[in-house]
Amino acid sequence: MKAKEINELGVPRGEPFRAVQSSLGAARAAGLDMEATRTLLRQVLAQPDAYFEHPIFGEVATALAAHTGRAAPFVEREQPAPFRQWGSDLDESSVNQMAAACRLPISVQGALMPDAHVGYGLPIGGVLATEGAVIPYAVGVDIACRMRVTVTDIPVDHLQAEKRRLSDVLQRETRFGTGAVFHKPNDHEVMEADWDVTRLTASLKAKARAQLGTSGSGNHFVEFGEFVLEQPAPELNLAPGRYLAFMSHSGSRGSGAAVADFFCKLAQAEHPELPQELARLAWLSLDSQGGQDYWAAMELMGHYAAANHEVIHRNLVRALGCRSLFSVENHHNFAWKEQHGGRELIVHRKGATPAGRGVLGVIPGSMASPAFLVRGKGEPDSLQSASHGAGRVMSRTQALKTFKWAQVKPLLDQAGVTLLSAGLDENPGVYKNIHEVMAAQSDLVETVARFEPRIVKMADAGERPED
Repeated sequence: MKAKEINELGVPRGEPFRAVQSSLGAARAAGLDMEATRTLLRQVLAQPDAYFEHPIFGEVATALAAHTGRAAPFVEREQPAPFRQWGSDLDESSVNQMAAACRLPISVQGALMPDAHVGYGLPIGGVLATEGAVIPYAVGVDIACRMRVTVTDIPVDHLQAEKRRLSDVLQRETRFGTGAVFHKPNDHEVMEADWDVTRLTASLKAKARAQLGTSGSGNHFVEFGEFVLEQPAPELNLAPGRYLAFMSHSGSRGSGAAVADFFCKLAQAEHPELPQELARLAWLSLDSQGGQDYWAAMELMGHYAAANHEVIHRNLVRALGCRSLFSVENHHNFAWKEQHGGRELIVHRKGATPAGRGVLGVIPGSMASPAFLVRGKGEPDSLQSASHGAGRVMSRTQALKTFKWAQVKPLLDQAGVTLLSAGLDENPGVYKNIHEVMAAQSDLVETVARFEPRIVKMADAGERPED
């Protein structure tokens, strides 16, 4: 059936039109000829409420209902999907958010990490497995936000002896903040990828090129520090000892934020039936055009976020004139197709680190506490996940009301940290004790090495945070 014929039937443009196009193949496979298909479509158009559960045109009915404001009734699971939590001091709001997510008809299993705190829809530190659908807000606003650490061959005593030079390099080679760009754009093969996978990503390519190699605001950082390896770790190919290293935390920048904004709104428009407390958990079926477009855009943002870190680390290595001995990275704020319990599930890790058996990851603390290089244990109850950091204990607004820099400076001095720039709402007092968080997930990961921050750069105070 051609677009003109679909239009002549009276199918509205937008998601209803796309839903019809994507359903025609299923109609043919079911043995419906063209006339039978037209007749059925006319019936769906006349009374979409009666066809929400139709095996072929159910999505068309749902899209039509959303388009006309006549929402399908929300039908939650008969019993909430099971979830387990780690940590004994989780705030009630984040637990409630996780419990609410497990009511969704698409939910299969959940997990709540010990760094959990309230987020949009799914708590940060929340892990949710669904079947056949992806939830943009459960991926997060900063798609594919990630960690990367590089160990260098520079003597570790240069952290003190060459502090001024290291600080100058960090200031010169990094950019932070919402509108941060390089006037001479960095090069990376990711810009040769297919940015035309969706019309939206095609429109974002120029912005992505300008921001390549930059870092966001809020809790994003680049820092030099001391990498401490106390026991042999064969996969690192490093002798136990102390090394000068650097670590970065950032994501997919303005491009990822635009992708998240567009598809979060699309999902919510498709599911007006959701009650208010679940509205930000609206999903996109992976069989729909919207779901396929989001997945393609999310995957591209994952490659782009990885490229951002690769460029940051490449430029620092070049500026320092050193050699990289070892690098490891992982991302969070993403969705993966994984096998769990013999089923393919979509595992959303919003502020959670992949921790499959033997998988390496990086879990940071704060600007004045260590980060940890960890090895996953593959715990099935956590959906093979661990925390992505220490986790906040207060909002940014409350932090600005509670702290003064005069209180924070002694903590930094005591930890031996030189802070080049940051917002007060990122001071160490707004985070949980990272050692307690690590102890709470000892069944999820084992510590391989630790990173002690020494020279830290974040976005200047006043930058809008990117969560």
